[in-house]
Amino acid sequence: MTQISSDIGESLFAGDGEMCTLMRSHDWSQTPLGAVEQWPQSLRTTVSILLNSRYPMFTFWGSQLVKLYNDAYRPVLGSTKHPQALGMPANEVWPEIWDAIGPLVEQVVTKGESTWFDNFQLFMHRSGYLEETYFTFSYSPIRDETGGIGGLFCACTETTKQVLSDRRLRTLRDLAAQTGKAKTVKTACEIAIKTLGNNAADIPFALLYLLDAEGKQAELVGATGLVANTPASPSLIDLMDLTTSPWPLAEVVNTADVQQVTDLTARFGELPVGVWQESPHTALVLPVASPGQEQPTALLVVGISSRRVLDDDYQGFLELVAGQVVSAIADARAYEAELKKAEALAEIDRAKTVFFSNVSHEFRTPLTLMLAPLEDALADTSPHCQQHNAIASKLSSATAYAC
Repeated sequence: MTQISSDIGESLFAGDGEMCTLMRSHDWSQTPLGAVEQWPQSLRTTVSILLNSRYPMFTFWGSQLVKLYNDAYRPVLGSTKHPQALGMPANEVWPEIWDAIGPLVEQVVTKGESTWFDNFQLFMHRSGYLEETYFTFSYSPIRDETGGIGGLFCACTETTKQVLSDRRLRTLRDLAAQTGKAKTVKTACEIAIKTLGNNAADIPFALLYLLDAEGKQAELVGATGLVANTPASPSLIDLMDLTTSPWPLAEVVNTADVQQVTDLTARFGELPVGVWQESPHTALVLPVASPGQEQPTALLVVGISSRRVLDDDYQGFLELVAGQVVSAIADARAYEAELKKAEALAEIDRAKTVFFSNVSHEFRTPLTLMLAPLEDALADTSPHCQQHNAIASKLSSATAYAC
């Protein structure tokens, strides 16, 4: 590297920022742009705007679309592209996304047409893996001194966090709305897993295991992404035999802590699940339990997207999913208990009705037999029977009422 000593270079790259320092020390004569003294004023003005802005900005300049950018744009490049991206042709900086952005760049630099995109999906290789990202940006042509298009100017902002947050919030909202319709535990589990399957980008696969009353066995009651009875998704797991379980379910039951599994390929080979070409390499096993509950109600095994890192936001989302599932199961069990209680009360009412019907019948038969003699006694008008007639009249009325 040669230090730029000219007044133009010193003034153009003046500042304490990292990119100012890098540009001052960069040997521009070895790039397609040539020495700074040869740069057109339009390029110098553009670079000055970049370096003095705190908003992420960059420019592609010249026929080779040489990339220059500011401090705010550095996180977009990631650790694998910065600082070597400075002064490189754009298609060499971003080979993995050039099929997506190349035609847009061409439209700007050849036709002078500006473009604007909101939450544009790009798969960048900037952190050691192919990453799902989203950006809102605009491409604008930069006119040079000849009146032609000297380069492209871009102001951009990464919206990945916002897009992922909205997508995950939608899953949680749907989970709450759909499982609220469940009237049985089985139905609640089936609906929960089906809802999670609608977000295959964040949840390439999910397995829901329900524990028995003793906590010794885990039964698969729902699966998405994987079918039941594969090496990764056994239908029944004996928690007392750790050698037969493909997942650390027993550890989660005993500790109530989330367990991370990072060797899925070694355990199961390639898993053709999710929406991306790459197989998931990581999964979480989460306890499905209410706060303060001694033993989980169920266990949730969730695959992690191969194109996202498992950060705090991602894990927090999956923990909220587990919380929503346990709420759905608890509500379904409460409904089942109330239904059984109502059925038991109805059975008691039916038994009581039958009992009193039988009692009434047993009393009705002898009383009916007594009614005819009493009526005959009442018909006897002789004086010596008047006192008896009064008693018989009362008995006749009672007998008739009872019958």
